Amino acid sequence: MGKSNLPLKIITFCLGLFVMALGVALSVKADLGVSPISCIPYVYSFKLPFTLGTLTIFFNIFLILIQIAILRRNYRLLQLVQLPVVFAFGIFIDISLNLVSDLNVSNYYWKALWCLMGCVVLASGVFLEVKAKLTYLPGEGLAMAIADTFKKEFGKAKIGIDSSMVIVGLISSFVLLHELQGIREGTIVAAILVGFIAKSLHQKIHVLDSWLEPSEDHKLDSGISVSGSNTNLVITISREYGSGGHEIGMRLAKKLGLAFYDKELIALTTEQSGFTSEYIQQHEQKLAPSLFSELYEQNYAYVYEKQPPLDVLFLVQSKIIRNICAKEPCVIVGRCANFILKDNPNCFNIFIHANKNYRKRKISTEYNVKSGISDSALKKIDKERANYCLHYTGENWNNATNYDLTIDSSRFDPDNVVKIITNSIKNSNRKSIA
Repeated sequence: MGKSNLPLKIITFCLGLFVMALGVALSVKADLGVSPISCIPYVYSFKLPFTLGTLTIFFNIFLILIQIAILRRNYRLLQLVQLPVVFAFGIFIDISLNLVSDLNVSNYYWKALWCLMGCVVLASGVFLEVKAKLTYLPGEGLAMAIADTFKKEFGKAKIGIDSSMVIVGLISSFVLLHELQGIREGTIVAAILVGFIAKSLHQKIHVLDSWLEPSEDHKLDSGISVSGSNTNLVITISREYGSGGHEIGMRLAKKLGLAFYDKELIALTTEQSGFTSEYIQQHEQKLAPSLFSELYEQNYAYVYEKQPPLDVLFLVQSKIIRNICAKEPCVIVGRCANFILKDNPNCFNIFIHANKNYRKRKISTEYNVKSGISDSALKKIDKERANYCLHYTGENWNNATNYDLTIDSSRFDPDNVVKIITNSIKNSNRKSIA
């Protein structure tokens, strides 16, 4: 951190704290529930003779103590800078509540509008807090402590903490107040939207970067570097599960004398990423069709100043694929290779598909799945691949216009499919495979 930028960072951070506090105040006035991190002090504010700001200070000090207990010797004294931040945040909350004290809404639609406004304001404050890169509130600090100590993903740790706070808030509400107070649909909305909005602001607004970190290059960097040329012939094969894409790719590579990469990429990714082969097999080429995961777990990961593991995995594999193709002609199966290599003029892209009965029969007889596979399971796997492709490329995985050739493998035996592909490449404007 440059000393010359420190005053500007402090101003940005304090502004972020105040904006976050204002977001909390708007959520309180909307009366549809506050965010998970605020729900416990808010519930207790109905019973105890303290302001919400004061209870927020007490609660966050408690979270700091938990951090110390978890990190033990790894806890650094510098992290105690959270203490003055906590006091400032609590004071800002009480000031904000006074500022909006005249805001009273009884109509549900107006409450919903103010609830959404509170989420936007709260997310804007989180955005400013993270951009300042000074410190963080104890809620995020606790998630980081858990992630570092127990080797968990930050997003999952954040989910666990927020879920625990909601549960404790619910129990406290019924025990102390004998009814549900402070935790409602607005709590769920805040849990989902705040991270999503903050991440969107982080991705789209870069003007603060040049002010706060003028010495850094803030151009978006995918982390992908390519050595060598792109004159080698590369054949990519995308495929529906059970359509025989792996077998076809292997036969094609053997016929043409090209290197073949499918499962081989797992070993290369393990070497270069630090991920275990088991983790890669479980997570590559799939993105669970979960709105919750997309809008929550992945969206809070940037607060930790680390890319989500799935993003890191994709970037590492992208770099490996590009470097392989720069060194030798090859056949690559899956992993969005056709999009990764979209600027390679000698890349020939194929999509293999087949009808459900053919795929189910092939899976049962050749993939050692003795119990067979259901239509819903087939659909689920294809959906995961489609979501993965859409998430990282912005394109539809099974859109024929994204490929040079699409083949229904159920209509031909594998050797004939290889012949069709070979003839198609020979008659295309790609590098000759004579």
